[in-house]
Order: sequence, then structure tokens, then C-alpha cells
Amino acid sequence: MMMMGDMWSNVGSTMAALMFVYAMFQQYFPPQLRDRIEMYGRKLVTFAYPYTQITFDEFTGERMKRSEAFSAIQFYLSSKSSASAKRLKADVVKDSQSVVLSMDYNEEVIDEFEGVKVWWAASRSIPQTQQFSFYPTADEKRHYKLTVHNSHRELITKFYLSHVLKEGKATATKNRQRKLYCNNPSDNWYGYKRTKWSHVVFEHPASFDTLAMEAKKKEEIMNDLNKFKKGKDYYARVGKAWKRGYLLYGPPGTGKSTMIAAMANLLDYDVYDLELTAVKDNTELRRLLIETSNKSIIVIEDIDCSLDLTGQREKKKKDKDDEEKDPISKKAKEEESKDSKVTLSGLLNFIDGLWSASGGERIIIFTTNYVEKLDPALIRRGRMDKHIEMSYCCFEAFKVLAENYLQIDSHKLFGEIETLLGETKMTPADVAENLMPKSDEEKEETCLKRLIEALGAAKEEAIRKKEEEEEEARLKAEKEKQQSAEEVKIDGTTGKEVREDDAIH
Repeated sequence: MMMMGDMWSNVGSTMAALMFVYAMFQQYFPPQLRDRIEMYGRKLVTFAYPYTQITFDEFTGERMKRSEAFSAIQFYLSSKSSASAKRLKADVVKDSQSVVLSMDYNEEVIDEFEGVKVWWAASRSIPQTQQFSFYPTADEKRHYKLTVHNSHRELITKFYLSHVLKEGKATATKNRQRKLYCNNPSDNWYGYKRTKWSHVVFEHPASFDTLAMEAKKKEEIMNDLNKFKKGKDYYARVGKAWKRGYLLYGPPGTGKSTMIAAMANLLDYDVYDLELTAVKDNTELRRLLIETSNKSIIVIEDIDCSLDLTGQREKKKKDKDDEEKDPISKKAKEEESKDSKVTLSGLLNFIDGLWSASGGERIIIFTTNYVEKLDPALIRRGRMDKHIEMSYCCFEAFKVLAENYLQIDSHKLFGEIETLLGETKMTPADVAENLMPKSDEEKEETCLKRLIEALGAAKEEAIRKKEEEEEEARLKAEKEKQQSAEEVKIDGTTGKEVREDDAIH
């Protein structure tokens, strides 16, 4: 018993001595000498350690972009982890019907390739000052480490890694769950990554089959989208970034958001809903772009309302005396200075500048109710390559809605509805609301008659409004004519016309 106590006492003394020597080494040895000693120390270890280690970091390029290799390895190891790892992480995919397991941090799994064993380990490093943070930090680093015997190094680097990447990408495609992202305000960024975008599962059911639009126009848009999706080689050949811009414009309720959902479902792309007012400046806008994935649609809805992008964002300042007299106005200006500093130039670079080529297979969509308000430079061809007008409901679009809501493709009332749709303007959203049955007992004819009544009321309202506008224009013209006549008088002496203020003088 005494011998065991003496042994542990000696071990403790030895460890304390080693820690003291290491502390002195770190404190008093010059950095250059320390680095050289550590380098030779690693070389000595290499001679005695017959294994090669390969590290795959999560982020590359100064943490600007997530490594595709890291993601592929993560999916590849999911099946290996579930079979052998003791500590696992779980994620639900495919509409909550499937669970994907991956190994937890500081865990190791063994893989075999052509009779050769390799070891995979997942780890992360967190700065000491951030050990108790609840949020990911800018300095947190995650990586996978592959260990292989030196005798099999060539086999692993030339063939095994290619196998891992191929299988990992196939698994990622199989388990892929499309997402709808929104950008977080910059003051909520607790780290550089994983907090710029928040997401939910994208479950919008819209498709081009259910979209209320002329069949010819839908086919044209679908062909354009499919051509883009298959156009990787074409875009590389012509020297353009693999992206395409769409401008959706038209009155409210004409289906612009539904069109975006139908595009995403057709292409199987993620959707990034970018709120410009939450973006601090142009630099932050570029970072958000870099964080978007390939195979995605970036949407800026109501671009005319998002920001003042005319290049003259700040209002004219009042005189110093006015600011002193009106401290509330001065405070308002201070608050305004804290708002987004995104400029037209920054947005244009976001769309088709050098940074827009940082990824591929992206679609950028702007929506607006008032296309005439947009700067021409923003929507010119080459930036917004295809302009799609989302207009009022036509008879062909109505037939799609009737099939969707009532499951009918013909009815005796269709003729009357076609005539009314040709004489008045009603959005597809309003048509759909009138067609939707209000109860299980409501018949198709009742819904169609309700639509006819709504179209009739809209027609009468349009006629009344037009008559009011004409009457207002007539009264305005008469008033201007009367004012002009009152301003001019005839001079009785000369017989010449003079203005009233000249006659007074």
C-alpha cells in the first residue's frame, strides 16, 4: 500500500515538474526559438508515429464559405456513425419522416476501404473566453480528422477520398430537405456563422399546375427555368456567372409570391427571403450572399418599398437654427442614421458584380407592385433577365382556379363569367376567394354565382369610379378656365386685354 502511495506521489511530482518547465519554456524562451523547437519536436514524433492525419475544416477562405468537402463527409459518416459511434447527434429530414444520425464532437468511427482501415474523428475548438457561451462564436472551429497508416497513404488520397465525396453528395441529395431562409438583423449575430440566416422547412404546395395563368405563358416560364437548371456548361462557355434574374411585377393579389413558390418546387431549390431593411450595409449584404447555398432562389419582395435606392438616401439637412428649435427632428435624424446603409451600387454588385459569381445555380427575384418606380439600372436586361407581368385574372386563369377549388372544367355559367372577366379587372386572389366553398354543403353553382355577383359589383364600381374621375376632370377644367377669364380684363380706353393685377396698378 505504501509502495502504491509512493508511486502516485512520484507521478504527481513529475507532472508538476513538467508543467513548471513548460511554463518557463512558454514565458522565457523567444517565440522564434519556441517555434523551431516545436517544429523539430513534431519531426521526431513523425519518425515514431507511422500515421498520416488529414484535416477537413468546416470553413475555407478566411471563413467566408462553408467547405463542400466538410458537408459531404458529414453525410457520408452518418451511416457509419449510427453503426459504431457511442455518442450521436440526430436530425430530422424529409417532412419529419426520417432521422439522420451523425457522430457527436470528440467521437471517433472506423471505416474500411478495400481492406484498409481508417479512423474519422469529429472535433471543434472554442476559445477559452467563450467556453460558457450559449451561442456560436466567430472563433469556433469545427473539423473532421482522417487518420491513415503511411503505407496506405496513396490509396486513401487518390481513391478513398473521391469515394467519400461521391457517396456523401449522393446521401445529401437523398436526404435533402428544402428550406425557407430569412436573414437576421446584424445586432443578433452572435458569431460569424450559423446566425446570419434562420430557416424553417419549405412546405409551400404551389405548382405551375395550380398557378392561375395562361397555359402558354406558364410553359414559357417553365422552359426558361429548366433551361437555366441544365445550363452549367452553357454559362461557363459564354463566360457568365451561373445565375438568372426575374422581375415579377403587377398589382397586389396577382400571385407573385405563389409564382416564387411554384418556381422553387419545380427546380427543387431553397428559398432565401432577403429583407433589405435588416441589412446594415453593403459589406453585410455581400456576406449574406456568400452564405447562401447553390441551388437557391434569393427573393427581395416589394423592392420599391424595401429601401430608397435612388442614390440619394439622406434627406436634405435643415439649417442649424431649425435643428436647435426642433430637437425632435434632430433626434429623428440620429435614429435615421442608424438605419440600413445599403446603396443602389451595393445592390447592383450583389446582383451581377464580382461577388455574385461566388456560387452557382442561383436565381434572384425582385417583386414590385409599381415597376415604374424602380431605377432602370436595377431592372435592365442582364440583371433582371426576364420580366414577368402578373396581371388580372383572365378566363383561362379562372378555369385553372375553378379546377383547383371546385374540381370542374366546364359549367353553364362559364360563358357569363368569361364576358364579365373581359369587361372588368379582378385579381386571381379575389376570384379564388369567391370560388372557395364556405361550407361542405355549398354547391359549385352557388360559388360561381357568388363570383358573378362580385364581378358585377366590381364592374359597377369601376364604371362609377370612371364617371367620378371624368366629372372631377370636367370640373377642374371649368375652374381653370374661369380663373383664367377672371385674371384677364378689357381696358376700356385702349381696347386691350390686361391682367387684373396690372389693371389695379
